[in-house]
Amino acid sequence: MNPLAPNHQEEYKLKDTNPQLGERWPYGGLRGGGGWIGSDRATSTYDLVEQMYYLYVRVVKAKDLPPNQVTGNCDAYVEVKLGNYKGKTMHFEKKTNPEWNQVFAFSKEKIQSTVLEVFVRDREMVTRDDYIGKVIVDLHEVPTRVPPDSPLAPQWYRLEDHRRGETKVKGEIMLAVWMGTQADEAFPDAWHSDAASVHGEGVFSIRSKVYVSPKLWYLRVNVIEAQDVESQDKSQPPQVLVKAQVGNQILKTKLCATRTTSPFWNEDLLFVAAEPFEEQLVLSVENKATSSKDEVVGRISLPLTIFEKRLDHRPVHSRWFNLEKFGFGVLEADKRKEHKFSTRVHLRVCLEGAYHVLHESTLYISDQRPTARQLWKQPIGILEVGILSAQGLLPMKTKDGHGTTDAYCVAKFGLKWVRTRTITESINPKWNEQYTWEVYDPCTVITLGVFDNCHLGGGEKPGGGGGAAKDSKIGKVRIRLSTLETDRIYTNSFPLLVLHSSGVKKMGELQLAIRLTCLSLANMIYLYAHPLLPKMHYIHPFTVNQLDSLRYQAMSIVAARLARAEPRLRKEVVEYMLDVDSHMWSMRRSKANFFRIVSLFSGMISMTKWLDEVCQWKNPVTSVLVHVLVFILICYPELILPTIFLYMFLIGIWNYRSRPRNPPHMDTKLSWAEAVHPDELDEEFDTFPTSKAQDVVRMRYDRLRSVAGRIQTVVGDMATQGERFQALLSWRDRRATSLFIVFCLIAAVVLYVTPFKIIALVASVYLLRHPRFRSKLPSVPSNFFRRLPPQSDSML
Repeated sequence: MNPLAPNHQEEYKLKDTNPQLGERWPYGGLRGGGGWIGSDRATSTYDLVEQMYYLYVRVVKAKDLPPNQVTGNCDAYVEVKLGNYKGKTMHFEKKTNPEWNQVFAFSKEKIQSTVLEVFVRDREMVTRDDYIGKVIVDLHEVPTRVPPDSPLAPQWYRLEDHRRGETKVKGEIMLAVWMGTQADEAFPDAWHSDAASVHGEGVFSIRSKVYVSPKLWYLRVNVIEAQDVESQDKSQPPQVLVKAQVGNQILKTKLCATRTTSPFWNEDLLFVAAEPFEEQLVLSVENKATSSKDEVVGRISLPLTIFEKRLDHRPVHSRWFNLEKFGFGVLEADKRKEHKFSTRVHLRVCLEGAYHVLHESTLYISDQRPTARQLWKQPIGILEVGILSAQGLLPMKTKDGHGTTDAYCVAKFGLKWVRTRTITESINPKWNEQYTWEVYDPCTVITLGVFDNCHLGGGEKPGGGGGAAKDSKIGKVRIRLSTLETDRIYTNSFPLLVLHSSGVKKMGELQLAIRLTCLSLANMIYLYAHPLLPKMHYIHPFTVNQLDSLRYQAMSIVAARLARAEPRLRKEVVEYMLDVDSHMWSMRRSKANFFRIVSLFSGMISMTKWLDEVCQWKNPVTSVLVHVLVFILICYPELILPTIFLYMFLIGIWNYRSRPRNPPHMDTKLSWAEAVHPDELDEEFDTFPTSKAQDVVRMRYDRLRSVAGRIQTVVGDMATQGERFQALLSWRDRRATSLFIVFCLIAAVVLYVTPFKIIALVASVYLLRHPRFRSKLPSVPSNFFRRLPPQSDSML
């Protein structure tokens, strides 16, 4: 029996909270990634978080510092002390006029003193002399600054040494001291008293940052043909293929069926490339010398910047490229001959900008725009998220003999990733940071994840093992924007659920405040009739295998580029946020998808039981009414369709009473995470390929998992389509349900006043119309249906 069964259901549910959110107070444009830099659409308020006051100290520079009497130099640094908290700047060697320009932030809630002390010390004099001089600031005299007021101007303070009963002036230091909130533009890059124990390189990994995903393009390489291909063995013509490489991505054409010096392929090879283009396209023509050996007969390296960027389906001009001979040691005297008779390859290469480059699970896609900015439309809304706090986090590692957690939160929507600051040694961290995104499509998902920072130094690695430390995942929240009402503030506490090899586990709760502001209701409703992805996905679609490969390559590129930022957004964080393992086989997921389908047929079973009760006259009044209805519809068949649409209209209105009040969240029962067998969990957390003994077992087990994974995906897609039918009248997407019931009402009226024969004639002519009058793009009903929210958002 699973100890996490029904008595934990209440614990896993969404909870309403009543945080003391700030009033509509202004903040700086760049603060916390509140909008794109320079964007006039960035919100002008900071009202979805609780106001937190901080004492800010900006240490700018110093001048006229006295040199050390022994060394004749001054290796100065500044120590800012407030009660028991101390912050230090970097030190400069041999400079009497150093410039630091660093900011320190002390939480007002933890201030334990009425004075601020600023010491200037010489690193070489610490053991002999405490400081060069200091400045004392009375906190009662500190001004309060509220953006958009201009930053407080720093001023010079004299450094005084009060030892031995006398006062000496030893240079000056430029400071700015003020009281502000987390809306201050100095907040993200400041040293925080919340992480006072972090020093050295660890300081860079605790700051809040905004990241932008690299701009991804599909690189389409159409390998047409080659000429003048020569092999080392002159006795027989070569049989060749072309190998293309972009970064770590390697693809090959098929082996040319005939042995010839002018092979022909006409194959498309697809890659993912990121701007700025650092990799090159490396092409090599390889001859199949023997069954186990390929010889390279020519190679060329081409920068991606020379290729055309295609924004639609217009044809791209092909070009011939001369290959450099490989491994022959061509002499300078043969260069002219080589250029004249070199191997050439015929290519048609372009960078595809009209596609959306998928790098996340298609179930939880957060951006649907094409790569080329020229094809972007105007935003239809603004999404504001206040990341308030977390409650009851479990200790993730040990430090000084006791459990602790150094938590930070990452949010991803569209191209923009945000990361809050790290709160050290707290199981109830308070971030109170607000971020803003522009929304281009309501049928998208924002993902928020909470992680334990394992790169601060001074603590044991998780699990106590060796190897490189990884930031531990604490939990994740997904919210589909179409399930949110516009201009309403949602304040909820989301349980952070993670599936371990021992079962599902609650790791704590994440408190959020969310608001979706609509800029144009007409444009938002207009989108429901349009394709989910850019039209090139439908005009020239990719195969399933191509999509799987391209998605994996895109994820790898995004993870690699974000890992080069400072502070790094690590690979394990990016993979967890992008759901890279969502297509892996597991018995639990297969069971969950199976029971999703079973639940869809429960309505049909209930209808069958009700019909049986009518036939059995268990309720005579109901049976009589059904007989009367049947007689009317038989006598007047033109009333059948109006009655059906009117019935659905009334059901939709009736279901409005039980509409969801909060956005959906992880459902452990739907995910089949509570009743899973321990052996099935062991199978799910097994490595891929399997680590079990016996080579034959490994081969069969991997084959089973690969095949069953595809079946699992198909079953899940079937369940998704059925759940979208249910979503038509369930009010999970209020706008979609409103549109549908209005359509039902109009259809009922039109069908009532229009003869059935005319309706049947128009419908048959439309369905049997000539292909010339058909479009490759999906129809309006199809687009509307694909935008309906399935329950897959709530699956672990």
